[in-house]
Amino acid sequence: MTTATEISNRIIEAVMAQKLAPGSRLGEQQLAMLFDCSRTIVREALTRLATRGIVTVSARRGWYVIEPSQDEAREAFEARRVIELGLLHQLKSVDKAAVRQLKAHLQREKAALAGSDVGARSFLLGDFHVCLAECLGNSLLADTLRDFTARTTLIAMLYQSSHDAAQSCEDHVRIVEALEAGDIARAEALMSEHIGTVQSALRLQASSDPLAGLRDALAPVRKSPAPPAKATTAPKARPRKSTASSASAKDTPTDPSPYLGALL
Repeated sequence: MTTATEISNRIIEAVMAQKLAPGSRLGEQQLAMLFDCSRTIVREALTRLATRGIVTVSARRGWYVIEPSQDEAREAFEARRVIELGLLHQLKSVDKAAVRQLKAHLQREKAALAGSDVGARSFLLGDFHVCLAECLGNSLLADTLRDFTARTTLIAMLYQSSHDAAQSCEDHVRIVEALEAGDIARAEALMSEHIGTVQSALRLQASSDPLAGLRDALAPVRKSPAPPAKATTAPKARPRKSTASSASAKDTPTDPSPYLGALL
């Protein structure tokens, strides 16, 4: 029978492969049928993932994949920067076995880029950071990075990242080259640049304003400027009528901006 750990690992892998989008519903009964296990085991797996910040539960909607807010997106990248730069900063050297393992991972990345399996490509690019922590001998940070990498994958999907996969792979290659040369400071600088580049490719607003959409929609409608008066034949201006029909006819806006009636 499938265990809760196996189910949670499969869900994490699906997220990192961009096969589960933010907001995807995870029905207990459907998962129990898929993995041929009880709903109790499924619920245990989902509870673990909720603790790790990958899924959440609602009384009405049930279990679903998280949809990170903009603030949560920034926090996730800040956390990754602290973890990964700290991991490299404390290094003295990297042994040859670790370098070989990292190079093998890079070969799989390049093969995935050359192929058509987008899921494998996405997974391997994210898993590089997990592999790096494992190769450097810190399994605890590897587990933590796996969760943060899954979350940043969801963030990239939700905020339509324009980051190029080939550029990510090239960044990874340069980081490994620096580690192989024993230049830990350069590897750290390259990692910082890489994480910053990935974050800057997200379509995040500079400042979060929950009323931005409504504020724009309900802004005063611009009136069209009056046409310039003719110099010779223009008649004297008549006193403005106060009837509603006259006001309506003259003040009808030509600007296509939305108004409340259209929104409702």
